[in-house]
Amino acid sequence: MSTKHILAIEIGGTKLQASLGLSDGTVLETVRGTVEVDEGAQGILQWFEESIPSLLEQSTSPPEAIGVGFGGPVDSATGEVLVSHQIQGWEGIQLKSWFEEKFGLPTLVANDSNAAGWAEYCLGAGKGTDNFVYMNIGSGIGGALIINGQLYNGQGRGAGENGHTYVPDWTVETPGAYDKLENICSGWSIEQRIRGWSSLEEDTALYAMTQGEPANLTCAMLGKAAMQGDAVAIAELDQVAESIAVALCNVLALLHPEKIAVGGGVALLGEPLFTPLQRHVDDLVFGVYKGHFEIVPCELNEAVVIAGALLLAGQELS
Repeated sequence: MSTKHILAIEIGGTKLQASLGLSDGTVLETVRGTVEVDEGAQGILQWFEESIPSLLEQSTSPPEAIGVGFGGPVDSATGEVLVSHQIQGWEGIQLKSWFEEKFGLPTLVANDSNAAGWAEYCLGAGKGTDNFVYMNIGSGIGGALIINGQLYNGQGRGAGENGHTYVPDWTVETPGAYDKLENICSGWSIEQRIRGWSSLEEDTALYAMTQGEPANLTCAMLGKAAMQGDAVAIAELDQVAESIAVALCNVLALLHPEKIAVGGGVALLGEPLFTPLQRHVDDLVFGVYKGHFEIVPCELNEAVVIAGALLLAGQELS
């Protein structure tokens, strides 16, 4: 099967990317932008309309198709955006038609987590497995399921939406409360919560990093402070890890994949998140599955959605 040139698009909750690449997932040239939340969907589409032509001018081999990874559920058959949980104005937009009309190329639109999960399966942490689960913890929380070597997309509106599964809500005092995992453990929700803390103890790592102002806290600071032994940071990440473990153990009970790969900005915290996550999974997982799966960091980095969009659009052309 010959390698084809593709234009790949990422529309995320915080970042925008357009790349020229190949149908085997190779990225050649990329332009990047930042989401301006106040400008909504139309502002994002305008950025692509203005940025893509100059990118195309750099290509000696014009792309044959467009692959889009969108940060929210989409109708795979029509390319319609169903909803965005981060940016206003996307509902009902015919994204496939928009790109085809603007750039004259056949376009495939996929959920960004599906695109990223397929890239991790083909090129990264999922290589060599038959059943693989991808989880992204960033501005939101998404996921993808690969079953028997095939990307599983439910009825065409997505699947593997582990961020929208429910877990016990330890952030409120109400006994028995629960909430969506995304509302508790996404990067945005973690930062909103910790920035609302009333104060920080002096002579702690978090105090030093923020000059004593909780409003300055970030997820990255939690990770760094935990590595320095900050008890508050360790406790917060332990709670986050336990909630993620509940969601993943439900996935394990239903699918029992060989491997689960966790990516996204929150996963970049590394050991301060993964060590308690593994401990809580070991405590909660269905007993006979212990020792018969792995939870690992993703191997692909900022280009993971782009690589998946290249692969999926290439498959559509073949």
